[in-house]
Amino acid sequence: MLLEHLSLLDVRNYAALEFEPQAGLNVFVGANAQGKSNLLEAIGMLGTGRSFRTSRDGEVIRAGADAATISGRASVRGGTVHLACGIVRLGSGARKRYTVNGTPVRYAGYLGRARVVTFVPADLELVAGPPARRRALLNAALSQERPAYYAALARYGSYLEQKGALLRSAQLDLDLLATYDDGLATVGAALMTARRDYARALAVAAERAYGALAADGPLEVAYAPNVEFAHDDAREALAARMVAARSLELARRTPLVGPHRDDLAVRLAGKSLVAFGSQGQQRTAVLALKIGEYGVSTERGGEPPLLLLDDVLSELDRLRQDAFLHAIGGVEQAFVTATAEAERFPGAATYRIELATLERVA
Repeated sequence: MLLEHLSLLDVRNYAALEFEPQAGLNVFVGANAQGKSNLLEAIGMLGTGRSFRTSRDGEVIRAGADAATISGRASVRGGTVHLACGIVRLGSGARKRYTVNGTPVRYAGYLGRARVVTFVPADLELVAGPPARRRALLNAALSQERPAYYAALARYGSYLEQKGALLRSAQLDLDLLATYDDGLATVGAALMTARRDYARALAVAAERAYGALAADGPLEVAYAPNVEFAHDDAREALAARMVAARSLELARRTPLVGPHRDDLAVRLAGKSLVAFGSQGQQRTAVLALKIGEYGVSTERGGEPPLLLLDDVLSELDRLRQDAFLHAIGGVEQAFVTATAEAERFPGAATYRIELATLERVA
């Protein structure tokens, strides 16, 4: 897909902006706090409807303004799609509204219309960080790919919240607890199956990417479910494990079983990267995971997603910078923020950003 036009109104430090990016690599250079990451964030929100920098929507609205609007036009496999994400202040919070081709939609109907793969500095802890980071990768990728996955994830979260509240309550209703477990088993099985299949595809793509970046592989990526299951018995396995863990959950007053405790196992040449990998190896593995994510999204979605890279190169040594830039050299459209000069990105459309103003420099 290609982002053809982007329009911002009262977004972060942008009072207004009209931007027509180019195909291939688009690079935003300039000093810190000028608007590079803000622009990248806006492009990401146009695609996913959510910020990759904050969970507080009101922070995206420009200081002194009551609302912000991000809108744009993209060329996708099915034709041209017009997207808009609006944010309105409401007291101490904010509310978002979405439209697709001028028609208001719920978030579930917006997500996935323009798919995005992001790579931000925090992702460099993806391998060594907590399992929640790796689950977030799976959830973000699959939610954009399949509306049914996002719906199942939301239902699972609702069941999990209700079960947790019941376990903490003074009066425990065992029949109601069994009802929640039944719902969690059904919806959780759908999540587990989708994650397993996605992880298999990611493993192949990430191993290939790592081999292009370094020679000390192979990189091994595998789905590590909280509950092991065979090909078609995820629901039965999950339900049985919940029954077995019932007394422990009652004692600890929290849900202990299910895909909310899943992980991705990442190993290099048969050894855990967390336990034995150097910082350089861990960072190279993260690069490979993100390149793999882009490849899987392209293959399974039928077209390349937008690739967003926020100040990632500054966290890498020169060798890994060169390898990574080579790896993304052929992407259909990517947006990169950097403090480097335009010469670092030969052939790219390069824009200098100063005080939320764009100037094409190459």
